[in-house]
Amino acid sequence: MPILIERKIRNKYRNYPVTIGEIKFPSKREATRYLQLLTAKRLGLITDLKIHPRWKIEVNGFFICSYTADFSYRDAKTGKLHVEDVKGYRTREYRRVKKLMKAVHGIEIEEITETPGKRGIFYD
Repeated sequence: MPILIERKIRNKYRNYPVTIGEIKFPSKREATRYLQLLTAKRLGLITDLKIHPRWKIEVNGFFICSYTADFSYRDAKTGKLHVEDVKGYRTREYRRVKKLMKAVHGIEIEEITETPGKRGIFYD
């Protein structure tokens, strides 16, 4: 599985896009998390791994917005759904959508904020 880091292109948050196989990720941090989750899936720790899953957010039959997470998967032991967003910066829009996901779908978004080998915990 070839890994390609596109050094010439940067977005406004100073992330470099990374391509793993045929999957494009907007940052190295997100690509690293994908490789960790792929390993966990191969070890049988998680199931139903999805990349960039989407949810529609509707209130009283009116479409408000849609949310695209970075990853979702189920814990192999408990079957609990985990929805993850790899974050470097929490925008106002993201904080709003996070609350809407909890209110409308009952889904708590788990934020991955640190990269492995740096300060802090990468994943609980």
